[in-house]
Amino acid sequence: MARMPSADRRRQLTEAAIRAMTRDGVARTTTRSIAAEAGLSLSVFHYCFDSKQALLESVITTITEHSVTMVRDAIQPQATLRETVRAGFRAYWEHVTANPAEHMLTYELTQYALRQPGFEHLARRQYELYTETYRELIEELCKRTGAELLAPVEVLASYLAAMTDGLTVSYLVLGDAGAAAQVLDLVTDHVAGLVRSPDQPDQAAQSAGGGK
Repeated sequence: MARMPSADRRRQLTEAAIRAMTRDGVARTTTRSIAAEAGLSLSVFHYCFDSKQALLESVITTITEHSVTMVRDAIQPQATLRETVRAGFRAYWEHVTANPAEHMLTYELTQYALRQPGFEHLARRQYELYTETYRELIEELCKRTGAELLAPVEVLASYLAAMTDGLTVSYLVLGDAGAAAQVLDLVTDHVAGLVRSPDQPDQAAQSAGGGK
């Protein structure tokens, strides 16, 4: 049997940790239960991860990748820029509604990290990762469509991270998919208004010229 590269073992253990934590909760999930979930020995786990912090950071990064991959694939030029933006939001929301327990785990990870002495940086890194991810997706949108931002990319990325985070936890608590969809449409309109397509007139120039 061919030996699996350590990076693949780490991925296997991380996915097993996500399943175990989603099922049993972060605090109740042990390294032994993760190894058993992955079908690997405990010694392999300790070879791949030298601390629980390293494991949790890998879990946070991997969960984010799950939804980001879908969004990145969905950001393809549509008939209008708004439709392109909407496709990205729709892909994210489909992942939320299809995997609510996994998204619930992200909030549990935040609370766990904030309450565990020495783990606080993981919560901070988690939310920094959200903003970094949205910045990359915004840049990808502009690259694929030739669009121009009308707001600083860092500000827009922070706004999207805060909006999707709040909307997701609201949906997980209230379970009102219809209300969530309406909010998502409103945010889509707002974001589309902050991104100008190449063939869209420059509103600032028009205003300076008296609208001519």
